[in-house]
Amino acid sequence: MSYPTRTRLLTAAIGAAALLSAVGCAADESNRSSDSTSSQHAAESHSVTSSAAAAAQRDDFDQADVTFLAGMYPHHAQAVAMAELVPERSQNPRIRELATSIEQAQQPEMDQIAALLQSFGQPAPTTAMSAMDGHAGMMSNQQMTDLAAASGSTFDTMFLTMMIAHHQGAVEMANAELAEGRNPDTKQLAEQIITAQQSEIDLMNTLLAGS
Repeated sequence: MSYPTRTRLLTAAIGAAALLSAVGCAADESNRSSDSTSSQHAAESHSVTSSAAAAAQRDDFDQADVTFLAGMYPHHAQAVAMAELVPERSQNPRIRELATSIEQAQQPEMDQIAALLQSFGQPAPTTAMSAMDGHAGMMSNQQMTDLAAASGSTFDTMFLTMMIAHHQGAVEMANAELAEGRNPDTKQLAEQIITAQQSEIDLMNTLLAGS
């Protein structure tokens, strides 16, 4: 074999070896990337599973806590809906101020209720109110429609009368929680509701007497 021929063969062999090496490195890099992605997904899955397990293992609550929270969420939602009707229908500054206070107090409590239920491993609360019509001071759909259609002093009287009954229902629910519940955070919320809403009941009775 001539020298030029041997040189060409040697050059070709070196080139082939380099190509195989590059392909091998690319495959290794792909495998490492795949392994890294799989590890990341596994870690995320483990984190989610661990969080769910922690919620399932929590035992500092009972059914009374769950019932109270699941019922108070739509109860609060209706109170907020009633308060939102006030600015366009009432000219009474004290009633307008009361409505603002109700919104500012009860919307954050709804967020707290949702967080507590989640920590208990319970489904997210719903604002569906039909199942609670006539229960614990809840207004029916017809009552809400009538309230929305009123204005002026007629609205003021309806709003105060309905909200007093609504608050009394909330206080009743909160007292049941204090008697039967176990969770300290839920019981603290119940105490907070009793204090705030009983004070507002007293104010609304005063406003109603003067209307």
